[in-house]
Amino acid sequence: MQLPEPRGPVSAELTDLLAGLPGADPAAQSELLSLVAKTVTLTDDILSDDDLQLALFCLYELHYGGLEGVDDAWEWEPGLIAVRRLLEGPFEQALRSAALEAAVPAPATSERVAAEGKPDSDAVADMLFALAAQDGGPSLSRYVAKKATVEQLAEFLIHKSVYQLKEADPHTWAIPRLAGRPKAALVEIQADEYGGGRPHRMHSALFARTMDGLGLDSRYGSYADVVPAIALASVNMMSLFGLQRRLRGAITGHLAIYEMTSSRPNHLYARGFRRHGFGTDVTEYFDEHVEADAVHEQIAGRDLAGGLAEAEPQLLEDILFGATAALAIDARLTAHIVEAWEDGRSSLRTSLPAAA
Repeated sequence: MQLPEPRGPVSAELTDLLAGLPGADPAAQSELLSLVAKTVTLTDDILSDDDLQLALFCLYELHYGGLEGVDDAWEWEPGLIAVRRLLEGPFEQALRSAALEAAVPAPATSERVAAEGKPDSDAVADMLFALAAQDGGPSLSRYVAKKATVEQLAEFLIHKSVYQLKEADPHTWAIPRLAGRPKAALVEIQADEYGGGRPHRMHSALFARTMDGLGLDSRYGSYADVVPAIALASVNMMSLFGLQRRLRGAITGHLAIYEMTSSRPNHLYARGFRRHGFGTDVTEYFDEHVEADAVHEQIAGRDLAGGLAEAEPQLLEDILFGATAALAIDARLTAHIVEAWEDGRSSLRTSLPAAA
């Protein structure tokens, strides 16, 4: 993807640094590290900080498809890893706080698990399904189904594009960190996400065709400049969980709750697009997820998350953290979008880019 436009001093210094060669300017790396250390102490909310979330997004992108014009050797440059770690500490803490502040009541089954001392896969799945059933705020899917204009549908796709155009990649990092039953379950889910060996059936490719149907630019990262910080935070959360072995429980919980809260909303999303006359070429992505995720939620809840908790009981807390953090950040992003639309304004940082 192209390097996004800076949103503040940290992302500006990072962009300047990435334009050069790794190791060519150690002083610039030290300056960036000092700037980040100072900035993270001054921000009121790192989750909504455009500058810091964009910087972290770009640093993570070095581990995915890379950035246009940026030397691939930057991926493991020690100075940049130090910068990333300095951002990740307060970011993880903010995610843990957001999960707690979401005030999602612990499912009753958690008491049984605590009493027994060792979780079983069915109990863990029950806990996650109970979390998924909580409805703590406005529903983006119902708004899309009943009220959204074509322009708002385009905005909706733009928000989702920062993840959906590389769908499944952050969770794939967990495969070599797992073993046995949870590993097999994750591979089964990911095989479907990647189209079962058929490139045109990859979920990222289906989403790209949905964007094409609305005249949007379906190249990955094309709208990184216009989505708000909380949308970047949603993707950064997945990268944080996926890239750190110690957080393998969190990425597992994230994927499980993601699958458990997908089928019904995607049915409503498809209805919203059909309401405006869009055909199967646009709705196929959502239709696919209605069917696939109804199966995936059982595999993810019992075999993936539940199997991991059985194999490594000490990870149950992080499994639940990953799930509740996903719900909390999604709720914040949904509230941002729906509030803007109900006020009659765009939910993007700038006006909607021109569509075909």
